[in-house]
Amino acid sequence: MTVKQDPLIFELSRKGRKAYSLPESSIEQTDLSQVLPTHVMREEPAELPEVSELQVMRHYTRLSNKNFGIETGFYPLGSCTMKYNPKINEDIARYSGFAHIHPLQPEETAQGALELMYNLQEDLKQVTGMDAISLQPAAGAQGEWAGLLIFKAYHEANGEGEQRRKILVPDSAHGTNPASAVVAGYDVVEIKSNEQGRVGVDALKEAVGPDTAGLMLTNPNTLGLFEVDIIEIAKIVHEAGGLLYYDGANANAILGKASPAEMGFDVVHLNLHKTFSTPHGGGGPGSGPIGVVDYLKDFMPSPRIEKEGETYKITRNHPQAIGRVKGYHGNFGVNVRAYAYIKSMGAEGLQQVSEDAVLHANYLKARLEPYYDSPYPSLCKHEFVLSGNRQKKLGVRTTDIAKRLLDYGFYSPTVYFPLIVEEALMIEPTETEAKETLDEFADALIEIAKDAEENPELVTGAPYTKAVTRLDEVTAARKPIVVYQKED
Repeated sequence: MTVKQDPLIFELSRKGRKAYSLPESSIEQTDLSQVLPTHVMREEPAELPEVSELQVMRHYTRLSNKNFGIETGFYPLGSCTMKYNPKINEDIARYSGFAHIHPLQPEETAQGALELMYNLQEDLKQVTGMDAISLQPAAGAQGEWAGLLIFKAYHEANGEGEQRRKILVPDSAHGTNPASAVVAGYDVVEIKSNEQGRVGVDALKEAVGPDTAGLMLTNPNTLGLFEVDIIEIAKIVHEAGGLLYYDGANANAILGKASPAEMGFDVVHLNLHKTFSTPHGGGGPGSGPIGVVDYLKDFMPSPRIEKEGETYKITRNHPQAIGRVKGYHGNFGVNVRAYAYIKSMGAEGLQQVSEDAVLHANYLKARLEPYYDSPYPSLCKHEFVLSGNRQKKLGVRTTDIAKRLLDYGFYSPTVYFPLIVEEALMIEPTETEAKETLDEFADALIEIAKDAEENPELVTGAPYTKAVTRLDEVTAARKPIVVYQKED
């Protein structure tokens, strides 16, 4: 089946065609050579496409229709919690009192916005069990970095800043964990998982010591498995003088069921664009608030939003704070969406989110395990990891399975991650999908598994229904063509 390739906007161009018609300007034109340095002046006009308004509209509408998002179809991207963003949240974020304020206006004129942020902080304290929350970080990775700066400030205040230089990170961790630790100035020590896919307690005991600054961990972990030894893990790290950091990427699995504070964590970040349904990826931006236990409050980012009587204040006198990590007070519009979501769901609704997410993941896992290898067959939480090793022996790789799924109208799960699972397929269905959708997805993966056995060439040649099919991925990565060049 041949799918027509849409032309580039440059290929639609015809000399002299315009998408606008403006009257002659009555303003005297400025000679740019008189105001700009010579070396920044163009010698020739830029080669821009010359198209009509209708061509522009059709071209970019076609491009937008090619985008795949959660409103287009099922998006089972493991670890990323790509769930539906309720439209009521969008409406509330567009209220003029929220959308038209300015971050530099006097705080007495923005009391409603400050009240919302203060209340969101209080709600997130309940969710995490933490004693203080900052909404400043712009996304999860920045939240990690800010949390590790708090680690550093705490150890320095105790006279151990130079001594405690190592951050422990499980081998199944998100890639941002070791990256954030390095950016914060720490050395990273990898902790091997045990046979059950969880943190190896013995390996942790061998790694901790007087040079340990802390451990970064998400629970449930990246394999979708709950760290059942978390209380012992926290005790080991704390007795060594270290702190525990909770990566909140997987908090969608524990709402109303457990809290990082109960597990023994000292610092936590939450991904509002994952757990609390705000737009994700291209629909972002993100938001990664951090929370801390009481003895780390003084090191939180500044300025802070606090309440004095019935008035909400922006306070700045925090001498031990790590400072500002984001302009103003985080991504405000995202915070509004998250607050609307929390208030509309309520405590019971948030708990049901986790119950349904865990139910969906285990249902899919049970349907797919007969057809794919399952490296960790125990019950999962909100996500699970399968392996395509069985198919690899037939000449079909996980990347082939992912590309074949496109022909069924599904976005692929995360593939080849976590790195400790060969030929990994990481699947997170979330709580917002209907059973019919889960069954359609499972049916597609089952059919692909059968094709891998009976007709592997059908899978390895996919996709067949997309404008772009198989690329030379090595050449595309090493020699990308990102600038249009007109053919002679």
